[in-house]
Amino acid sequence: MTDSKYFTTTKKGEIFELKAELNSDKKEKKKEAVKKVIASMTVGKDVSALFPDVVNCMQTDNLELKKLVYLYLMNYAKSQPDMAIMAVNTFVKVVANAVAALSEIAESHPSSNLLDLNPQSINKLLTALNECTEWGQIFILDCLANYTPKDDREAQSICERVTPRLSHANSAVVLSAVKVLMKFMEMLSKDLDYYGTLLKKLAPPLVTLLSAEPELQYVALRNINLIVQKRPEILKHEMKVFFVKYNDPIYVKLEKLDIMIRLASQANIAQVLAELKEYATEVDVDFVRKAVRAIGRCAIKVEQSAERCVSTLLDLIQTKVNYVVQEAIVVIKDIFRKYPNKYESVIATLCENLDSLDEPEARAAMIWIVGEYAERIDNADELLESFLEGFHDESTQVQLQLLTAIVKLFLKKPTETQELVQQVLSLATQDSDNPDLRDRGYIYWRLLSTDPVAAKEVVLAEKPLISEETDLIEPTLLDELICYIGTLASVYHKPPSAFVEGGRGVVHKSLPPRTASSESTESPETAPAGAPSGEQPDVIPAQGDLLGDLLNLDLGPPVSGPPLATSSVQMGAVDLLGGGLDSLIGGPNFVTPPAAAVPANLGAPMGSGLSDLFDLTSGVGTLSGSYVAPKAVWLPAMKAKGLEISGTFTRQVGSISMDLQLTNKALQVMTDFAIQFNRNSFGLAPAAPLQVHAPLSPNQTVEISLPLNTVGSVMKMEPLNNLQVAVKNNIDVFYFSTLYPLHILFVEDGKMDRQMFLATWKDIPNENEAQFQIRDCPLNTEAVSSRLQSSNIFTVAKRNVEGQDMLYQSLKLTNGIWVLAELRIQPGNPNFMLSLKCRAPEVSQHVYQAYETILKN
Repeated sequence: MTDSKYFTTTKKGEIFELKAELNSDKKEKKKEAVKKVIASMTVGKDVSALFPDVVNCMQTDNLELKKLVYLYLMNYAKSQPDMAIMAVNTFVKVVANAVAALSEIAESHPSSNLLDLNPQSINKLLTALNECTEWGQIFILDCLANYTPKDDREAQSICERVTPRLSHANSAVVLSAVKVLMKFMEMLSKDLDYYGTLLKKLAPPLVTLLSAEPELQYVALRNINLIVQKRPEILKHEMKVFFVKYNDPIYVKLEKLDIMIRLASQANIAQVLAELKEYATEVDVDFVRKAVRAIGRCAIKVEQSAERCVSTLLDLIQTKVNYVVQEAIVVIKDIFRKYPNKYESVIATLCENLDSLDEPEARAAMIWIVGEYAERIDNADELLESFLEGFHDESTQVQLQLLTAIVKLFLKKPTETQELVQQVLSLATQDSDNPDLRDRGYIYWRLLSTDPVAAKEVVLAEKPLISEETDLIEPTLLDELICYIGTLASVYHKPPSAFVEGGRGVVHKSLPPRTASSESTESPETAPAGAPSGEQPDVIPAQGDLLGDLLNLDLGPPVSGPPLATSSVQMGAVDLLGGGLDSLIGGPNFVTPPAAAVPANLGAPMGSGLSDLFDLTSGVGTLSGSYVAPKAVWLPAMKAKGLEISGTFTRQVGSISMDLQLTNKALQVMTDFAIQFNRNSFGLAPAAPLQVHAPLSPNQTVEISLPLNTVGSVMKMEPLNNLQVAVKNNIDVFYFSTLYPLHILFVEDGKMDRQMFLATWKDIPNENEAQFQIRDCPLNTEAVSSRLQSSNIFTVAKRNVEGQDMLYQSLKLTNGIWVLAELRIQPGNPNFMLSLKCRAPEVSQHVYQAYETILKN
């Protein structure tokens, strides 16, 4: 039977019957009733009286019934808007549940792209946000946090609509809203008025969270710890709320103490120190230890407070409370490292407490102080000898420190401590089972016995100052944890991958990149036009140029091979990949003289007189290496999440290399390195993959020589020798650019013969000639010629005109462009005149710079 039966009824009292059926417990009866309602509505009957009963039918998992209810709602929503509002909460609940389900599926299957977030869907979610239950709001806010706005204006718009959630009664909603705002603030310029307003709005809800019960306080504090590390300015005026209360549980006390130190500044340091001194007299030993260490951290962080902190620590030492004294000595050692030659007057006080030290860390700290300042302590040898009596009973930490301290003492007072150093070296190398201790002992023994001067340079080397915040979370990890505010990851301060078993369902998140406008106050100034070649060119290319190429590079092993015919690109009017002067030299009117026709006297050494007008000893240069500049930092660690790259370029026996030094200054291991170059003026490209054979551990440095070829894609750069580089590792992809010296492109067969040189010089237009002065070069003519030849700039001829030495030279670039030079040297005058002729005049300036570099280094 078809559904036409629903249109044939003519009963009276039908509305009452339908109402009863719509509220029936039987699903089929309820569905039949809704169909009858839809039929009545279709033929024009008014069934709006049944609105609440039909809406109640929405609470079902039957899809057909849901669709029927939606038909009814769509019809009466326009004519009965007040009644339609009754259905809104139910719909919004559906939205929140759908978002939660889709988000969970998307996280479990990252490649599925189920939840396609775009401005339109984001707008709908923000609209639904206002009507959701508190848990629905959390789902929607978490979903919003996974979206990356297309620009700062969209980011600001979303922030404005999310901000009201900060005043919600549910702390989970507040933290989810904070997460969205912290993420999108990355895209806002600090110059915006709204940015400052947002900072002020974030503080009150975070402070309010601290009025909850201790367990919720702890969760809030762990999240606040992350927020303060990322943006301390949010809570810089709220120090008092983190002061410890007498009835706070220990886990809350310790967390508050940590945040107090992170917020400490010159403005509030007096207040903070007064609090910390009070805490140091508490009865809870763990809390007291942490408070004493906090005083030391204040001294290191706020230099103006260092003297007051040291005074406070000395007062605490006078209490003679054992664990207080030991913690104070540990932190004073760090203060000595931060401010050398400033507070050493307290050493005598520290030495008075030597006998009371029984904890390894405190004993090691005291030994370090005695060894480091042995020349200021009259009985330093006696103090260290007292530790030596129980050497084998000490912990490894103390043994290692004692070994180093006695070697320092020996290097400062060799005549008085020879027996002592022999004793400790014997204990460390012959009587110890610890491989670390034995190895250090053997290294010191070998150094002292073979080269005492080198030993002094190594052991007594100037130590780097310790940083003000040694316990900050590594920036990459911090950015990821900010994306997990309000979750377990933010409480553990570990990414989900560290505590969720298996990789499935764990997605690595990161903050959005800062937009161009948001970087206006933070990005370093780029080099101005015409800046000296020693300065780095603009690191990030402007929109619309080559950045897209770098971002789309395949960072796999480079492909080597012959250049494609289509890669020939015009540079001005000259083909960089063409033969340059080859067409002229091999032209129809030119005949290359046979080798046998060269007169014998032309092989005479340079400087043999006027008969030696042109010296044609050989057409191929020597194989000695060209000048190599010292390594320079190309990519600072602060711009590459802890990876520092230094390097230089070399040319040896016809092979070009990029000599790299990679240093890991982050707190995590780096692996999976790869490198790629952008298109550049001379087609430079890696000839092999970037081989880092072992993971690069924190504080480790590795030297790598990357072979290069010149068969890559070509595009004229500005400046001509600009090279844009992308380096990838397991953390991220990083971009930098550097200027390579042009002389690495001077080939070994760049020596012209006489006839070719004369013909080419005449044929190149005079307007292509450029003249330069090389100043303050003390070399004589022979030394100049020899040094230039080692970098493949060849002297074709030499003559003397009116007391001036004239060197006629040639060089050829890897792409076949020839450059001819006339170098005038007046004996006794350190200033030379250089004339260059080339069919590609853009090259001349860089060739001149190569001359300067080679002759002055």
